Amino acid sequence: MVVEGSMTQGAGQGPEVRTPTGRDFRVPAYIHEPGPYAHSTHPGEVARPLDGTEGYPEGYTPTERDLPVINRGDTVLLSVDPEAVPAGQPATGPGPLYVVGDVHGYLDQLIAALQEKGLIDAAGNWSAGTSRLWFLGDFTDRGPDGIGVIDLVMRLSAEAAAAGGYCKALMGNHELLLLGAKRFGDTPVNSGAGTATFQAAWLLNGGQKTDMERLQDHHLQWMARLDAMEQVDGHLLVHSDTTAYLDYGDSIEAVNDTVRETLTRNDADEVWDLFRKFTKRFSFRDEGGADAVRSLLEVYGGARIVHGHSPIPYLLGEVGSEEGEDGTGPVVEGPHIYADGLAIAMDGGVTMAGKLLVQQLPLAH
Repeated sequence: MVVEGSMTQGAGQGPEVRTPTGRDFRVPAYIHEPGPYAHSTHPGEVARPLDGTEGYPEGYTPTERDLPVINRGDTVLLSVDPEAVPAGQPATGPGPLYVVGDVHGYLDQLIAALQEKGLIDAAGNWSAGTSRLWFLGDFTDRGPDGIGVIDLVMRLSAEAAAAGGYCKALMGNHELLLLGAKRFGDTPVNSGAGTATFQAAWLLNGGQKTDMERLQDHHLQWMARLDAMEQVDGHLLVHSDTTAYLDYGDSIEAVNDTVRETLTRNDADEVWDLFRKFTKRFSFRDEGGADAVRSLLEVYGGARIVHGHSPIPYLLGEVGSEEGEDGTGPVVEGPHIYADGLAIAMDGGVTMAGKLLVQQLPLAH
């Protein structure tokens, strides 16, 4: 499929109610079926060292699971930055700004979180007037209803625009993964570490067969036209905590154009390279992380980066703790501010019984 042109998202994308013990990281059974991929991992195993480095070890390919599975019963208590509190709404000008972390198919949790913030009503319709809402990508995979999530975001985009606000979305690595799996299937790609396919990578990283069965052309077109980054009110919004965006242009417009053009050319190896780079993580963590953030802010503008992609439990390095035996999951109450206060992480780890975060910006410095 070739997608032409671009889309103006505002016009064209058309209380936390559960306990963390109520759900597990659900991995489809077919992920464990044997296949020709010798380096695939199994639940609980880490595909590569989570050491904060940007590079991948020799032999690594994203056909391997990128994050270990956290089963219900693994207790992790997380510290959340005490400064991560919402600021007051502006008295004049545009409506308040909200961002949403990775949803990964958890439609019920998304609806509850949006209702809690007053962005949608009890019927699921836009009720926030001129408010501005940004999704940071990763709508599908791992959770039960990725297509339902996309349908909701597309509908809210039209409803928000009609009300004088907007609802927009960024490209995540899982959008690239689903696009690749649909377009290229089992076509071999040059992974840089042996043979890989989008289909294998998609299944191994939580692809849901029900999503693929319900995927339609308008979903594919919507995903292919998503922007990769945007700056709003001094916040540089991106999906991934990586400096790989610098490989695609020296301005926000250039990056977004390059990503769209890459998808339009429909070359499997080019799309795989794009997916691989968007899958990188932890660039802003540990020593040198603040400098990595500054390298992006200096090129693209903004005072802070806001990203999804890497769950807060992993950023804090506290996943796998055995403290406590009450069956609770990671306790994430809000965004995590780090990298000398220059980065805000928004992936609350909904796939590991964490929290799907919807947060008003700006946060207190």
